[in-house]
Amino acid sequence: MINTKELLTDELQEKLAKLEEYIRELGSLAIGFSGGVDSSFLLAVAHEVLGDNVIAVTGADASVPEREVNEAIAFCKERGIRHIICKVDPLQEEGYRNNSPDRCYFCKHGIFTEVKRIADEYGIKYMAEGSNMDDIGDYRPGLRAAAELSVKSPLREARLNKSEIRIISRAMGLPTWSKPAYACLASRFVYGEEITEKKLHMIDRAEQFLIEHGFFEERVRMHGNIARIEVPPMDITRLAADGVREEVYEELRKIGFLFVTLDLKGYRLGSMNATLQQKADSIQG
Repeated sequence: MINTKELLTDELQEKLAKLEEYIRELGSLAIGFSGGVDSSFLLAVAHEVLGDNVIAVTGADASVPEREVNEAIAFCKERGIRHIICKVDPLQEEGYRNNSPDRCYFCKHGIFTEVKRIADEYGIKYMAEGSNMDDIGDYRPGLRAAAELSVKSPLREARLNKSEIRIISRAMGLPTWSKPAYACLASRFVYGEEITEKKLHMIDRAEQFLIEHGFFEERVRMHGNIARIEVPPMDITRLAADGVREEVYEELRKIGFLFVTLDLKGYRLGSMNATLQQKADSIQG
């Protein structure tokens, strides 16, 4: 389906063909669409294969920055893909609000319950999500919710990992091929800390400030009244430089943080999951 296959290795061409065939056999799909690298690639391929038998469904709540929703809207509009924005409120779920280790389970269950309702309304037979092979080894309770609701995972069926998805996305000319990895704002809280709409907005404002100042791969983790900033190691010196450091500190103080810290380890995905391992080790010890 892609006219740039000559840019891909034989192995990637085989995986892409497998993905296309798997999608073709499903016949119709409602895809949970965040606008990130994986779901954008899945949606683009599915639309090439199935045309109007594909719809994109984006959940919008306080844990999703407005910029992400706007990028998802623009992606679908440019490609003529049917796109539905659904309003969800995971804060109604106690397990989500209290930020239990299974927080993502409650969120994904709520979102895909709504996706199922929309799919039925549009006569779409299957639901799909964009997890890839790299997601299997990490702690992903959201995948359990997807499995319970019979949500398909076409990228995993095709055995595609993140780096391969970026390569094929680039060959397809997708603007998301180099987009930094993103996770919802609820992932910025230490497990056990209550999630509120106010706190989500604080993190959103802080991260938007960093992005506007050129730190495109970043996280602002919340530990009570402490903001722990993560940027790639190569950006630590730039953020800590005189002038920048003070500006970031003052802005995050205005937002509502009492203390502002810079994590010397640097940016990494899922850093809050380390608290789960620490707790398990202490119990075993």
